[in-house]
Amino acid sequence: MIKTGILTISDKGSRNERADGTGPAIQNSLDENIYAVEYYKIIPDEMDLICEELIHMCDDLKLDLILTNGGTGFSKRDVTPEATLKVIKRPTPGIPEAMRQMSLAITPKAMLSRAAAGIRDNTLIINLPGSPKGAVENLSFILPALPHGMEILKGTGGECAR
Repeated sequence: MIKTGILTISDKGSRNERADGTGPAIQNSLDENIYAVEYYKIIPDEMDLICEELIHMCDDLKLDLILTNGGTGFSKRDVTPEATLKVIKRPTPGIPEAMRQMSLAITPKAMLSRAAAGIRDNTLIINLPGSPKGAVENLSFILPALPHGMEILKGTGGECAR
């Protein structure tokens, strides 16, 4: 099982001014036979809080996969990619590149995404859009490759395994 955390980054959501539709939509998109969602939280768009929460999820909870949603756009408050880049140790640029490329077939707005992805020790962090539709679409593009990547990261399979 891939121990998974979902982190919704939303000022209004964190103040209970808006229900989070994206976090649950992400969870519903994950195959329960592959992904075990062990942690879910909503926090505001604050750089320090995002960094602290990502580090906690990686270092303390030892999750395998963290899927963030929200904070990847052009707003001055959108700092999720910057926070992600601060805490990761190895970038995985192919993941957000693939999401943007495949999303462009659906909407030209996909080029406006600033999503990032990377690895901190044994945890993969991926930024998804804040809208339920955008998050689920982007996740669907990368889900086929994630179990293989997670096997390599966890050392349970990969390039030498047959």
